[in-house]
Amino acid sequence: MKKHLFLLLLPTFLIAQENVNFSKTITTVDLEKHLTILASDSLEGRETGQKGQKMAADYIMNHFKNIGIPPYKGKTYYQKFKVKNSRHMCKCDDCDVDFLKKILGKNKYIKGENVLGFIEGTDLKEELIIITAHYDHLGKHEEKTYNGADDDGSGTVAALEIAEAFMLAKKEGHGPRRSVLIMPVSGEEKGLLGSAFYADNPIYPLENTVANLNIDMIGRIDDWHENGDYVYLIGADMLSQELHDISEQINKEYIGLDLDYRFNAEDDPNRYYYRSDHYNFAKNNIPVIFYFNGVHEDYHKVTDTVEKIDFNKIQTITRLVFLTAWELANRDERIVVDKKN
Repeated sequence: MKKHLFLLLLPTFLIAQENVNFSKTITTVDLEKHLTILASDSLEGRETGQKGQKMAADYIMNHFKNIGIPPYKGKTYYQKFKVKNSRHMCKCDDCDVDFLKKILGKNKYIKGENVLGFIEGTDLKEELIIITAHYDHLGKHEEKTYNGADDDGSGTVAALEIAEAFMLAKKEGHGPRRSVLIMPVSGEEKGLLGSAFYADNPIYPLENTVANLNIDMIGRIDDWHENGDYVYLIGADMLSQELHDISEQINKEYIGLDLDYRFNAEDDPNRYYYRSDHYNFAKNNIPVIFYFNGVHEDYHKVTDTVEKIDFNKIQTITRLVFLTAWELANRDERIVVDKKN
C-alpha cells in the first residue's frame, strides 16, 4: 500500500520541482556572457535611436531566435515606435541635470524598438504575463561611453535568461499555461517611451494582461546594505494583495532574499513607483512588481561597468523573477486586482 501511495505522489512531486530545475538553468556564466557584450564600448552606450541601441536590439532578437522563440505572429520580433522626446528619467537627486538636458534635447522625435519574445501558452493562452527590462542607456557623449552595465544591462540579461528558461521548459513539455511576453524595451531613459508605446499599442488587450514584472538595476549593492542578499520590491501590493503574497511565498520557499520594502509607497520621496517601465502598466490597473537594487555611486556615470557587477546577485534575483512568473503563468486562477489607481 505504501509503495503504491508513493508512486501516486511521485508525479506531483516532480511537477512541483520542475520550476526549480528550470530556474537553475539561469547561471552567472550566461549572465556575464550577455552583459559583457551588451555593456561593451562597441554598443556605444545603447542610446535610444542611435546605432548602439539598434545593435543591442539585434543581439536580443538573435538570442530569442537562437533559443527557439519565433517572430510574433510569424512576422517580426520588433515593435517599432516613433514618439516625441519628452523628459529624462533619473532615479537619484544628484544627476548632472545639464548633461541630461543636453542628451534629451538632441532630437525632437525618438525612434526605438521594443523586442518581443512571445511564448504562447496552452489552455490559458489568452491571458498574458509580461516581463520587462529596458535595454537602452545614455549613449556616447564627448568621447565618453556610458555603458550602463547595471542600468539596465543587468535587468536585460536577466530577461534573456528568463526567456531561455521558459523555452527549455516548453521544449520538454512544460510550457506555460498562460502566454508569457519577455519584452526588453527602449526609450526608458528618455521618459519610459517604449513601455508607454506598448501600453497604448498592446499586442494583447490590456485587460488580458495578468501582471508585469519589471527588472531595472539588480547587479549592484547600495549604501543601505552590506551584502547583495536583498532586493527592493516596489508595487507588488499597490493593486493586488494576492500578487504580494505570492511573491513573498515564492521567495520564502525557494530563494530566501531579504525583500526590502522601504521604497514601496506611493508617497515615497524618491517616487520610484513612477520612475521605471512598470508604471505604464500600473497606471492601467495591471498589477506590477519592480525589482531594484537601489542607486549607487556609479549610477548614470561612465563608471557603471561590467567589472563592478555582482553576478551572483543577478542570478539570485533572476531566479526569483522566473519562479514568480512561473507561478503566475501556471496557477488555475489569475490573480485578483483588489485596488485601483
